[in-house]
Amino acid sequence: MTTQIKDERVSQTSFATKMLQRPELGALIGAGVIFFLFWSVDTTGNFAAIGGTAGWTDIAAPIGIIAVFVALLMIGGEFDLSTGVMVGTSGLMAGLLTTEYNLNVWVAIALVFAFALLVGFINGMVVVNTGLPSFIVTLATFFVLRGANLAVTKELTGTVRVANVEDSNGFDQAHAIFASKMMIGTSNFQVSIIWWILATIFATWLLTRTRFGNWIFASGGDKVAARNAGVPVNRTKIILFMMSSLSASFVGIMFVLRLQGMQAGQGVGMEFFYIIAAAVGGTLLMGGAGSAIGASIGAAIMGIADIGIPYALWDQDWRWTFIGVILLAAVLVNTWIGTKAKGAKR
Repeated sequence: MTTQIKDERVSQTSFATKMLQRPELGALIGAGVIFFLFWSVDTTGNFAAIGGTAGWTDIAAPIGIIAVFVALLMIGGEFDLSTGVMVGTSGLMAGLLTTEYNLNVWVAIALVFAFALLVGFINGMVVVNTGLPSFIVTLATFFVLRGANLAVTKELTGTVRVANVEDSNGFDQAHAIFASKMMIGTSNFQVSIIWWILATIFATWLLTRTRFGNWIFASGGDKVAARNAGVPVNRTKIILFMMSSLSASFVGIMFVLRLQGMQAGQGVGMEFFYIIAAAVGGTLLMGGAGSAIGASIGAAIMGIADIGIPYALWDQDWRWTFIGVILLAAVLVNTWIGTKAKGAKR
């Protein structure tokens, strides 16, 4: 009697294994646990209500818009530490162009986006042509922009803040698109939640349904093998830097329109939140694997924690400690899930 041996190449993968192979699974589990934790210790009764949802999505949306593109860059094997300061630079630049030079808001926005693309292009070009770590290159960009933000703003306005943007031509239309509110149920939600969803959908489509998405994974996995296979690694990385910078400028525009002004230090330090959201969402720090959806879930966790802590009447000083614990726990869970997925045959 002959025993047939089933070829593993044509074997069916079980549903459980498919789920374990999803990079965002750990973040999804973590989001559920953290949401339940803060719901159980909520002292107001509003955390799980529509008002609480409006609160944490308001915080999570700007983080998520940038985090999904930071995740793409990290999957491609690079980091961008200039995204936080780029938020402030973009808002200040738009504000100065409209208040000091009387440009229409839409013209200012176009110029800001062009500037952000240029900064991302320079970051990418320096990284791919010098071989310097992107950590160092974008950290240098961070300090250059931070100093320029303060110096230029003080030179033109005499203060460290741009104000009265609402008096500019085109403000009302731009505000309606980028910074307005919409009523859902009994609560006002920022329109940024729509942009967050659209950014996540676009980044997910780009990563999983396009040739460029394959190039991203290949560039972050093995650059030599990718180049041998015909992948334009350098071009891919430069485009990813440009997308990361552009997403930060987009959020900067949202903030300056919403706040009707901008402080010179706005956004500084937030670059770590974007990286943490991506890492919590299952993006490997060494590149080659990750998920835009996971990064978006990671941003949601940030928002939930930010709102949940005051709702629980916990000391706000513990916020950073809680985020550190979340980061470590998420990386450990993602590593464990990844190990199980690799070891699973069916």
